[in-house]
Amino acid sequence: MYTELVYMNRRVSAVLAGLVLIAAIILASFLILNLEQAPGTTPTLTTTTTLTTPATETTTTQAKHYEDVYVSLVIEQLKCQPPKAPVYFRFTPFPNETITTVSVAGDFTGWTPHDMSMLDNGTWMALFCVTPGTVVYKYLINGAWVKDMSTGHYGLPVDPEAQGFVDDGFGGKNAVRQVSFPTDTRFFIHIDDDPVYLSLADEMLVARLFTSNIGDASVYVVAGEQQYRMKKQMWTDYTVVWYREMPFSETMQYFFIIDYGDHGLRIFKDPVNKYFNGNATSFFKQVSWVREAVGYQIFPDRFYNGDPSNDLRGNETDELWLNELAGGLKPVFSNWSDPITSLHCCHQYFGGDLAGVLAKLDYLDSLGVKMIYFNPIFLSGSVHGYDTYDYFIIDPKYGNETVLRALLDEAHRRGIKVIFDFVPNHVGIGFWAFQDVYRNGPQSPYWNWFIIKKWPFKLGDGSAYECWWGIGSLPKLNHSNPEVKQYLFSVALHWLEFGFDGLRIDVPLDVLDADNFYRELRILIKQRYPDAYIVAEIWTLSPEWLKGRHFDSLMNYALGRDILLQYAAGRKSGDQVFRELYSYYSQIPVSVAGMGFNIIGSHDTSRILTDLGGGRLGSTPTNESIRRLRLLVTLQFTVPGMPVIFQGDERGILGSSSYYDEHRYPIQWDKIIPEVFDYYLRMSWIKRNIPALKTSIISLYASNGPVIAFFRGYDNEVLVVANNNLDSTIFSLPTGKWVVLYPGEARIVEGELVVEGLTGMVLARYDYALSLGLIG
Repeated sequence: MYTELVYMNRRVSAVLAGLVLIAAIILASFLILNLEQAPGTTPTLTTTTTLTTPATETTTTQAKHYEDVYVSLVIEQLKCQPPKAPVYFRFTPFPNETITTVSVAGDFTGWTPHDMSMLDNGTWMALFCVTPGTVVYKYLINGAWVKDMSTGHYGLPVDPEAQGFVDDGFGGKNAVRQVSFPTDTRFFIHIDDDPVYLSLADEMLVARLFTSNIGDASVYVVAGEQQYRMKKQMWTDYTVVWYREMPFSETMQYFFIIDYGDHGLRIFKDPVNKYFNGNATSFFKQVSWVREAVGYQIFPDRFYNGDPSNDLRGNETDELWLNELAGGLKPVFSNWSDPITSLHCCHQYFGGDLAGVLAKLDYLDSLGVKMIYFNPIFLSGSVHGYDTYDYFIIDPKYGNETVLRALLDEAHRRGIKVIFDFVPNHVGIGFWAFQDVYRNGPQSPYWNWFIIKKWPFKLGDGSAYECWWGIGSLPKLNHSNPEVKQYLFSVALHWLEFGFDGLRIDVPLDVLDADNFYRELRILIKQRYPDAYIVAEIWTLSPEWLKGRHFDSLMNYALGRDILLQYAAGRKSGDQVFRELYSYYSQIPVSVAGMGFNIIGSHDTSRILTDLGGGRLGSTPTNESIRRLRLLVTLQFTVPGMPVIFQGDERGILGSSSYYDEHRYPIQWDKIIPEVFDYYLRMSWIKRNIPALKTSIISLYASNGPVIAFFRGYDNEVLVVANNNLDSTIFSLPTGKWVVLYPGEARIVEGELVVEGLTGMVLARYDYALSLGLIG
C-alpha cells in the first residue's frame, strides 16, 4: 500500500498488552513458582518425596530428595509473563479537581491512548506488561494531551514516578521510565496448550520452560520413561529460556525436574491433573518447506518486460479515468529507463509482466530462490494493484491465466513455491460491486457490501463511504456481511486450487472482526491445503496472531528492520540486539520462528542499501554502506526462517521511499554491483547447504559491545558472529575447533577469533563441517 500511510498504520498497537497477558495467564494452564513467598499470599501446594529418578540419556539412576510442586494459583507478585515486566502508571488528582478520563500512550502502545481506571481512593491507574528497557510516554487528561509531563500538573510532574523527561518534538515533554523485571522473584512457567512452550517444529516436539535465573542447576523434561536434559536457549539477568527437542508422539504426559545436585524440584501442572499433556490435536502443522527456502518478492510492473504487446493495457482500467476527484491527472506510460514522475508510486507504468518473470526464472533459480511472492496481479486500477477491480481476473497488463499457468508450472518444476497477495480489506473504485452501488444506490444488491455514508456520491470521495485511511480510491469492504466474507474466502481458495502455494495478506488488522475472519479463513485453507503458507502484513511483534489460529508468520519487519537493520546500520549495539532477540524469540513458538517471513526491504520501504547510507537512486554507494549490507545479509540468511529479498536488492539497487517511491523503480538489468550480488549468492548457498540453518532453533551465545553471536542447530553446530563496529575485535570462541565457512576460504580456528569491522562470520563445529564434506 502507499508507503507513508503503511508506516503509520503498522506502528499502531490495537491491544492492551498488559491486560491481555494477565487474562491469558489466569485462564491458561499456568505454572509458576515463587520460592520467596510474599506475606499474605496463598502458599503454593507442595509435597516432599524421596524417589528414584528414571533412567536418562545423561544421568544415572539415583535416589534423590525432591520437592513436588503443584501450582494452581497465580502469585500476585508476578503480574506479567516473562519476558514482559509489569509497569503501573498512576495519576492522582488534587482535591476538588474534576477529572473525567485519564489515558496513557507511549512507545509501548504505538502511541495509541489506553484508558486508566479510577480506584476507590480517586487515583487513576493502568497496568502494562512491557519489555524491559526505556519507555517513553505521555498522559491525556479529560481527552487532552498533557503538553509537558514535567510541569503539566499545576507546575508539578504529572507522573511523580517518572525518572526523566525528553522533548516530544512538538514543543512539549514526554516522561521516561526505566523498566526491569523484579530480580527477587523466582518462577517457573510452562503452559502446555500454548505453542510458545510446546510446538511441533522440524518434525519433533520442542518443549520450552521459562525460569528465573537458577544458577548452575540442571533442568530436565521427563516424558514417559525418558528423561531429557534441557538446553539453555536464551537468557537475561532475570530469566532463562530452556528448550529440548523430543520425538513426536500423538499424546504425551510430562513434567519437569530442576536438579540442584543434592536436592531438586519436580514441577507438575496442578494437583488435579498433575502432568502436562501434549496432544496432537493441539499442535498446528509447520509448513516445512518455508524453513529451507530463500524467498524473493516481485513487484510485477517493475521487474522485467517480457511481453511488450500488453504495455498499454493499464490504460483501459487505470483508476484516474474513474476518479471524479483526480483533477485531470492521467496515467503515464514510460520506457524502461525513463525518469520518475510524480505518479511513479501508482500510475506510471513501465511494462513489467508475468512473461517477464517467466523469462527470468533461470536468473532466480541461479540465485537459489525457492519462493516467489507476487505483489497483486489481479485486475486493478493502479501500478501497485491494491485497488482490486476483480479478484478472479489476471490483470491484462500483466498477462492472462495461460501465462500464469505456464509460470507456475515452470516454477514448480524447479522446486519454487509461489504465493499471491490477498487484499481482503478494501477494493478499488472500479470493483464491479462498488460500481453497482455507485450507479444504483440502496437498490443495489451489493449496497451492504460497503459502508455508505451518503448517496449519490462522486467516485473518489472518501467522505461518502468508509475507505482505507480516508483514501477515496480504496473503498472498504463490510466484513460483517456474510456474503462479503464468503466471497473473499472463495477468492483465496480459488487461487490456491489454481496452483499457488500460499498467500500474503495485506493490512490484515484493518479487516472488521479480524480475529474471527482469519480463524475461519485458516480453517478453510488448512483443511484443503495444509501446506499452504499464510503470511500477514503486521509490522510489529504481535505473537497473539501466531498461536495456530490465524497466521503461519508475519512479515517480520519487527525482526528485519527493527533489530537486524538497526544493528547493521550501527544504531544498536550487540548488547541491545542480544536483549531484543531474546524478547523476539521468547514470544513466538519455535515452529513459527522456522516459518519466518524474514524481510528487511520491500515495496513499502526504502532500499536497504539506501537505509545503510548508500545514497539515493543514481548514487554510487560507499564502501562502508556495502560492507554494512553484507553484514545485514549475513544475519538475514542465518536466523531461523526464510530470508526474503525484495527484487533487485541482490544487485545493489538504491532508492528512497520518500521520493515518489523511487525504491520501486524498474530493475536496470544492465547494472549490478558484483560484490553485492556475489555475496547474496554465497549466503544463499550457505543457507541451502548447511542443515543447521534449515532448523527452527536459535540459541543466543554472547554479546560484547558491538559483537553479537548466536548458535544454530539443535546441537549448536553453527556459530554466527557479527561485529558492527568499524574496527576489528577479538572474540572468544566456544570450546573446541571451529571452521570458518565465510568470509574467505574455509579455515580451522580455536580459542580466539579476529572479527573484522562490519563483518558477519559463519562458523561450523569441526566435526560437523567434516561430516558435511566442507573440509577435507
